[in-house]
Amino acid sequence: MPHLVAPSLLSANFLNLEKDIEMVNHSQADWFHLDVMDGVFVPNISFGLPVIEKIRKAALKPFDVHLMIIDPDRYIERFRKAGADIISVHTEACIHLHRTVHLIKNTGAKAGVVLNPHSPVSLLTDIIRDADMVLLMSVNPGFGGQQFIENTYRKVRDLRELILKKNSVATVEIDGGVDLRNAPLLIKEGADILVAGNTIFASPDPEDTISLLKNF
Repeated sequence: MPHLVAPSLLSANFLNLEKDIEMVNHSQADWFHLDVMDGVFVPNISFGLPVIEKIRKAALKPFDVHLMIIDPDRYIERFRKAGADIISVHTEACIHLHRTVHLIKNTGAKAGVVLNPHSPVSLLTDIIRDADMVLLMSVNPGFGGQQFIENTYRKVRDLRELILKKNSVATVEIDGGVDLRNAPLLIKEGADILVAGNTIFASPDPEDTISLLKNF
């Protein structure tokens, strides 16, 4: 399938968020990427359910909700009701990952599992066939605008091999430091979804930048 582009609203202008939502609506972007941070699992706090509910009223594309929080099971149904179409949880935050993945799927949302940069792909061996998506963090989670970790290319290859070996249908998403330089190689290595924040929203022409990311 053609690769997808998911602008991260963490980098949007929160003083004029509706304008950036409308830009994404009219662009070639496929999803909205929403980073939820609790200040415990990651050293930052972003936004939560009330903000996502408001964004849902203006956004016309699927919501890719990335939970960077501890004990995500407590909130999965509420994020689904708030408008999440895909809910991703960190392997590092889930004691019972299989149960969490199926809790997500039982709400009707697609289930993503996330690996931090230090976590090996091998951690997914026993869950890869249950997951709809794997999100590889290409920066340490918690803040936008970080430098892309080059080891991500190898992890994409390793993940593709695991998906094929296990006959999984999981797609591969990359989040962190994605730009116009590294995006083509990520796609070549097997990435299906590119999350981009600063690259899009700090651009002089965000809609054109989305087009460039979409059409490599």
